[in-house]
Order: sequence, then C-alpha cells, then structure tokens
Amino acid sequence: MESFLTTSALPCPALKSAKVLCFSHTLSSKSRDYGQHCPNMARVSVVSLAGVRSQLSKVVHSQQGRRLQTQILQIAPDITTIRSLDWDRDRFDIEFGLQNGTTYNSFVIDAEKLAVVDASHEKFRDLYLSSLNGQIDTSTIEYIVVNHTEPDHSGLVPDLLHLAPNAIVVGCKVCIQFLQNLVLHPFKNMIVKGGEMLDLGKGHVLEFVMAPNLHWPDTMFTLDRGSGILFTCDAFGMHYCSEMVFDEDLATIEPHYRFYYDCLMRPNARSVLTALKRVNGMDFGVIATGHGPLITYNIAEMMNKYENWSKQALEKQVATVAVLYISDYGFSDQLSQALARGLTKTNTMVAMLDLNYVDTQELIECIGRCGAVIIMAPPSSGPAIKALSTLYAAVKVKQPVVIAESYGGDDEPVDTIMQHFMELGMASPLAPLRVKETPTEATYQQYEEAGTDLGQLLSQKKVIQSKKKGMPMNVSKSIARISGGIYVVTAKKGTSKGAMIASWVSQASFRPLGITIAVAKDRAIESLMQVGDLFAINCLEEGNHIHIMKHFLKRFPPGGTCSLLSS
Repeated sequence: MESFLTTSALPCPALKSAKVLCFSHTLSSKSRDYGQHCPNMARVSVVSLAGVRSQLSKVVHSQQGRRLQTQILQIAPDITTIRSLDWDRDRFDIEFGLQNGTTYNSFVIDAEKLAVVDASHEKFRDLYLSSLNGQIDTSTIEYIVVNHTEPDHSGLVPDLLHLAPNAIVVGCKVCIQFLQNLVLHPFKNMIVKGGEMLDLGKGHVLEFVMAPNLHWPDTMFTLDRGSGILFTCDAFGMHYCSEMVFDEDLATIEPHYRFYYDCLMRPNARSVLTALKRVNGMDFGVIATGHGPLITYNIAEMMNKYENWSKQALEKQVATVAVLYISDYGFSDQLSQALARGLTKTNTMVAMLDLNYVDTQELIECIGRCGAVIIMAPPSSGPAIKALSTLYAAVKVKQPVVIAESYGGDDEPVDTIMQHFMELGMASPLAPLRVKETPTEATYQQYEEAGTDLGQLLSQKKVIQSKKKGMPMNVSKSIARISGGIYVVTAKKGTSKGAMIASWVSQASFRPLGITIAVAKDRAIESLMQVGDLFAINCLEEGNHIHIMKHFLKRFPPGGTCSLLSS
C-alpha cells in the first residue's frame, strides 16, 4: 500500500494548537480483490494519529474502582469521535472475559444540520456529556442517529433528548420501537429503510444500510458519503481499550478482533455475509466501529476476515438450531448469546430470531429448516407469547426442543411451555434451563454448556463419520499406539468451575517452564482456560485411578459440578 502525509489546516477545537495531519492512500491490487468496497479510497482523507495528540479527559473511578476516561479526536473534516475508554472492564455481559477493557465510540458530524451518531454507556454520563458540550452546543443537535440500541451505545440517548428536545432520532423500525421503551416519553423520530438518504449539508449525505442480527435485530450501518466513513456500531469492532484511535497495530489487535467475531458475530454468520453484500461497491475509507479502534489501514483485510470466517462457519456446519429470544426483556438476549456461543463450538449454525418482531412466515420457514429449537421463555403477555402459537404449529414431531428461562420477572412458566410440546408428542433432550437469581458467571456457563451439549447431540454421528472417512485405518492405529498419561485438568473462574480428563499433555519449554494441553473447542472447560486464566493439572495415582477417571468421564448436566471437584 502506498501512502503519503500532507499537512492540513483543518479546524479542530479538540486539538487546539496541534497540527492536524491528514493522509491519503490508495489500495494495492491485492486489496482491490475484495469486491468494490473502496474503489475510490485515494480521495478519502482522515486524520492520522502520527504527530497528533488526542484530547484526554481526567480519569475518574466508578463505584467499583474501575478507571473511566474520554478521548476526543477529529477524524475527518467536520467529524469528531468521542471515545469512552472503559479501561478495566473485565467481563462483557458476563458471558465472556475481556483482557484489555473496551471502548464505546460516539461521533459528531458538525454539518449544517448537527448530528450525533450513536451515544455511550450511561456509566459515562458526566464524562461523555462534558466532552460533548466542549465540542458543540448540544441544544442545537438536529439528528441523533442510532445504529443499534444496546445500552452501551444508546444508554445516553434520553440525556441527549433532554438537552435537545427537538432533535429527531433516526433508526430502523425495530430500533425506534426499542427506544420508545427506553426513553418513556414521546420524541421526534424518523424511521429509515435500506438505501434511504439524509442530507445534513456541507456534502454530508447519510445513506442507511440495514444489517439486522449484527448482533441485534435493530442494527443498521450508516455511510457518510461526503467523508467516506461507514459507521457500523458493533460490526467489525473489538473489545480493546487503548489511546490508539486507529488500527495501525494490526498484530496487537487481531486476536481481539477474532475473539469478538467468534463471540458475537459467528452465531450470525449468514447475516454477516448478507451485510457484506449490501456494502459491496460502496465508497468508504474508514470503518467507524462502536468498540475498539476505528479501521482504516486494514479495511480490505479486516472485511476479508469477516467474509472468510463466516463462509467457513457455514461450510463446517453440521446442523442448524433456531434460537428464539425476546429483545429488551430480562436477560433473554444475553442468555441466548451464551447458548449460541455453546452451539457454535460444535460447528452448529445458529439462526437467531426475536419473537417480539419476527414475521410469521419467517418463523415457519426457519423452524422448517432447523434441526432443533431453543426457546427463551417470553413474558406472559405481548407479541412474543402470541408467536408461540405459530411455533406450536410449525415444529416437527421429532424436532428437539429446549426451553430456557429469561429471568425477566414475568416469564411464561417453562413447565407450561414444555407441557404444550409434550402434548404434541415431543420430548426435550435437555431439562428446562432455570434461573433462580440474577444471572452470574455460573448461569452463563450453564447456558453455554447446554448449547454445547445440544450441538454435540445433533452433530455427534456426522462428526464420527467424517473422522472415519478422513483418516486412513493404518494412521488411526498408529496414533492409538502413542503412549501418554491420563490427567484431570481442573479450572475455576469466579463462580464457574469445570474439569476434564486430558491425555494430550506434554512439556513445551524449559525456560520458562511450559506445558501444552489439547482442549477441544466444544469442551465445557474451554471457556475457563483463556489467556490469563488459572488451571491445575492433577496426576492420578497409579493403582488408584480407575474410579476417579470414570467419575470425570461421565457427562454432567449443563453447569453441573461434581463432588470430587468441589471438595
């Protein structure tokens, strides 16, 4: 890739007297191989971090003692990002751990019609609003563009509407419906569809791209045609907190990019590919994500990764499971994501549908092509409970069905739902998943393990057959003769704990002392053995190991622990 730096006199109140450096670059021929995503990137300019210092607020501490800070930087003419830096956040929705915190990225387009694209988490209320007021007169905001209504991006939308009561909230139909439950008072809104545009003046024309299920049904992308910036909220993001605004250090951020994809996007691989098709041919030089650094140096490579990973996920799938959840109700969304993650560990594809908004025909078609169904308990009234009537008629007699509580305060009893299916001659391969208290790490582990167990039940026969076909008999016999020990590996993280029998254990290095353990992705303990986690290897006593080995070879129920591990 060829690039050059030029000095520009762009006005940037956030940078005060610092020079603003801009760069223009052209894609190499290799990068152009990825469709038409950036055909005219040579004319797109963004602010480079080279020689430019962003404006950092003071560090404040949350009630939990975690560091919070905001960062301001102008990234293009008329466009500034306000990044909320959550330095010490170590869990996201509890179900997966973070190594380097996260950020919540918001953007201001200072055009003739002032617009804010996405807001921030409510924990940043004072810091974010102070930073925003330092950039603009908030009472003059005309548009608030909401690409996604999850609370870490929309938590401060009510505050923005309080400061600018005449502002128009822009979003897709589902988004506006979600926000009406969040704001709790009437507000001006504009429901947009894919391909529609909004002219803010000064060349900033916004084009909207519908991207549902990345990773909520309300998600959309917003392209600013004037600046060549594509605002994608969760998509193409990562949980990585640093003062690095852009993606210049690819080697450092790439593992976080992949982990984020696996946790949030892989269950929706089909939707990822659909979204990529919709932006194919659009002209943009920056992907302004909702989490982590913005992408500009490695756009083609990062988008290629999403495409390749999603295609691989679809190619490897041995079964598909419909996960039916209820948005904006209890813990339905978070718990359903844990179930989906467990399923994808077994190369089981996931089709996630929101029972609040799913079309009847779409629900029937989805159930018809899926090998099993997971139902998060809906509230006892509303559109989701009505969708159950369609579901009862759509399921097939031998189709496995799993029922799980949402812990929303008004759940339709799981036993009542299960009884309906039993009357239809159906049985569940797993006992209903119940939540007796506010979900903890152990709850999310239970749900993830349930997803893994269901995926294994659906895929076990096909996996064994593929292994037999893929390995010659003489090779299989040779591998079986390789000697090795039998160990029990135990791990604990917070209230979650697990154990497994391991035979592939060997020394990896002398200095520092290191060992390797082979852990399959579909093992329940795998989520407790990430970077930085603690685990123990237990050597079994010779002549006194059979009963212990048999104990740990048993299949335990999701979230189940055993007395030997607990003692």
